Amino acid sequence: MKVDVEIISREDVRPSSPTPTHLRVFKLSLLDHLIPSPYAPIILYYNSPKDDTTYLSEVPNRLELLKKSLSKTLTQFYPLGGKIKEDLSIECNDEGANFVQAKVKCPLGEFLVQPQLTLLHKFLPSDLVSAGSNSGTYVTNIQVNIFECGGIVIGVCISHRIVDGAALSTFIKGWTERAKGCNQLTQPNFIASSLFPTNSPWLRGLSMWMWGSLFKQGNWVTRRFLFRNSDIASLKAQTLGTANSTRLEIVSSMLWKSLMGVSKARFGTQRPSLVTHLMNLRRRMDETLCPQHAMGNLLWLVAAENMSDHEMELEELVGKLRSAISKVDDKFVEELRGDKGRSIMQESLRAIGEMGSKSEVDYCGFSSWCNFGFYEADFGWGKPTWVSGVGSIDSVSVFMNLIILVDTRLGDGIEAWVTLDVKDMNHLEANPELLSCATLDPSPISMSSVA
Repeated sequence: MKVDVEIISREDVRPSSPTPTHLRVFKLSLLDHLIPSPYAPIILYYNSPKDDTTYLSEVPNRLELLKKSLSKTLTQFYPLGGKIKEDLSIECNDEGANFVQAKVKCPLGEFLVQPQLTLLHKFLPSDLVSAGSNSGTYVTNIQVNIFECGGIVIGVCISHRIVDGAALSTFIKGWTERAKGCNQLTQPNFIASSLFPTNSPWLRGLSMWMWGSLFKQGNWVTRRFLFRNSDIASLKAQTLGTANSTRLEIVSSMLWKSLMGVSKARFGTQRPSLVTHLMNLRRRMDETLCPQHAMGNLLWLVAAENMSDHEMELEELVGKLRSAISKVDDKFVEELRGDKGRSIMQESLRAIGEMGSKSEVDYCGFSSWCNFGFYEADFGWGKPTWVSGVGSIDSVSVFMNLIILVDTRLGDGIEAWVTLDVKDMNHLEANPELLSCATLDPSPISMSSVA
């Protein structure tokens, strides 16, 4: 299916009120340097009702509503209306968000029947490959894509210097509330730099080395695997020794097991394996220390490994992953913030980088968008039909094995976005154990319908 995206206009949407002088320079936190990728991208899809011509006539009003509510939102989320200054700060100069309007020559309903994941980056306002974290670049970039039917797709790219998944969710929640004119509005807490202060970007250099050691040359492809809650429950029943395991741990471990099967099929032996998971520290801190709607990157990376040369059972892998995740508790966060923090970070990231860089070790990174409420993003014309990240991009030849876990619209499962080299993906797509509990590339239309 051919999808032409034509840029109609670009403008700056400025905050509705000026940022006070004493807030003009926003200091980044230490953990804002953990993720080297320039943007945190998300795409929200709002389908139009079938045969509803009034939907198209409403588009101009909806565009105006999006801009006005964004302007109000940026006043409260003031660093998001500024520009990247340098490694340690954002200049809150009220130059605003980069707001792009685009026209798409196809009906959204047709596109969503079986979306081409390699095209999704066209719905975003920023080139994800270029260095979007350079000095002088916009913190916030929005692209509103209008389809022939009146369907709207909103692509959001906010600098990873200031948001992680939870903070991105807080921003979108605040924006939708202002669009609908809610009385009670989400207020952000820019507290990360007081929790993890820094005067030096030392962590950025270390994290770039670590992530770089995990990247490799390849012909990358992204596929989606849908795990319904009923299938997750069946998998959990196989892991009696880890009764308290979460849906996230079960799905991650099943995919880890499948990837080890891919490796064995390709290389003939069971190779050492390493997985990492990005952990949201907000849920592992006292609320008095980290209040609700805390902005910034409050993340840490945990690792689990399998050095065994025999095939692992799901229960064993769930145990390994759960053990790694459980170590990140309030005491760990306290140590991370204390005198030992720098040495803990250095040792942890170096160990991951050194092991992951070995040619005989298989690596995969996990990240989760679950429980962030992205499907609640209603600007006044209904909740999104689908929420997506971005698939592999043809021009990118150096990447890493990556899995992003996302809730389904109805909350009845987890959608895993899996990016692998095409040779590995060919094996994964044919894995009978995985396909017995997950659906490959389901239609978002069918996923969002009540069975």
